[in-house]
Amino acid sequence: MSSSLLGGITAYIESQGGGEGLFPTQIESVNIIRSYQQRMPMRQIYRPSLCVVAQGAKEILFGEETLRYGAMECLVVSMEMPANGRVVEASEHMPYMGVTIDLDVTMLREVLEQLETPPISSATPGPSVFVGKVDEPLAECVLRLIRMSETPKAIPILYPSVMREICYWLLTGPHGAELCSLALPESNFMRVAKAIYFLRANFTQTLRVEQMAEVARMSPSSFHQHFKQLTSVTPLQFQKQLRLLESRRLMVADAASVEEAAYKVGYESASQFSREYSRMFGVAPKQDALNHQRMYSQYASRKARTA
Repeated sequence: MSSSLLGGITAYIESQGGGEGLFPTQIESVNIIRSYQQRMPMRQIYRPSLCVVAQGAKEILFGEETLRYGAMECLVVSMEMPANGRVVEASEHMPYMGVTIDLDVTMLREVLEQLETPPISSATPGPSVFVGKVDEPLAECVLRLIRMSETPKAIPILYPSVMREICYWLLTGPHGAELCSLALPESNFMRVAKAIYFLRANFTQTLRVEQMAEVARMSPSSFHQHFKQLTSVTPLQFQKQLRLLESRRLMVADAASVEEAAYKVGYESASQFSREYSRMFGVAPKQDALNHQRMYSQYASRKARTA
């Protein structure tokens, strides 16, 4: 099955003009990546998603833990969280090839409710990310999504059933218990997730932990503890990373100046913004934006088209 998935990914990329980088598909939640070289760490906010590697290898660093996943392995992220991801195994002859699929939390919950013997979530869940094997049923689902992108009219009809199947294989697999917390509405996991949604919608404002704890319907101390346990950072660190990542997007995609980006994301001091930006990304804001503009322009000009 690994050769079939690799062949499907390669065929799709070539139908889009070839090359490397991020290739969007006709399915908004599905993207394909090919890289001929190892990539430096890229900090971003990972959404609930399934990241499948068909060839090569990647690493993700969250908090103080590093996870590596290679060919026919996958990374599953069950909560929005900041992390550094990088390609660590790639070459001209054997490029890194992968597929990312956003998880549908509502569908995950529906599938969980229909399981005769649902997995039991841990009473003390750890970080909301894990690495697992890509078995044949899961690989077949990913391949069908890639091929489905060649027939856009089929997507509204067929995509939901394939996504349900993906949810089923993940929930009934060896890591089902780690994932099912995402689908339990009253779990501490979901309460923290609600606070993260609130934080993402209001990250430019001055927020207090007490406000976010109220959204999560938890005491401030319990909220702070569970938030860091699940995301590896504190709520205020999470907010700072949201601000800095959005400022990078503004400078790269919208050509905003350093000062404009700083004020738009909630900073009152451009100098403080520059210090914190350099500390997080390892380079000054203006230089970092220039480094990423070429890569972004290549991606922005690439639109999915049928084969």
